[in-house]
Amino acid sequence: MSLQVGVIGSGECDKPLYDLAYEVGKYLAREKAILINGGLGGVMEASAKGAKEHGGVTVGILPYKDRWKANPYMDVVIATGMGHARNVIIVQSSDVLISVGGEFGTLSEIAIALKEGKKVISLSPPYSIRGLITVESPEAAVKFAVKYGRIK
Repeated sequence: MSLQVGVIGSGECDKPLYDLAYEVGKYLAREKAILINGGLGGVMEASAKGAKEHGGVTVGILPYKDRWKANPYMDVVIATGMGHARNVIIVQSSDVLISVGGEFGTLSEIAIALKEGKKVISLSPPYSIRGLITVESPEAAVKFAVKYGRIK
């Protein structure tokens, strides 16, 4: 079974965070990991674009009922109509998570993941949380994700 990595972050972000997320997606594609995210803009779009442009597979778990609201880089779109409650599905469907920046929605995903005993690797976290693994580069984030995601 393929490694499934959740990439979480804000629906809107600046260019430096967008570029970090793009690189995360690229490295995940090179590792043949399936990228799971919220399917919208910002970090979600950037990571999916990076994965798609490098041969990866992407899955978007949308908060809306309409799957056509997904960004154009999603291979599989799951429209939940659940709003932020869809964060639980992202976490539960991921073996490990990588956060890039983030706001309150990202914070909720991190909290759920850590509560469930899943590893969360973070690039440019705006907060300090016990259990969060902070790294300096997208390549390091993916190396940790591959290492921790395959431990079962």
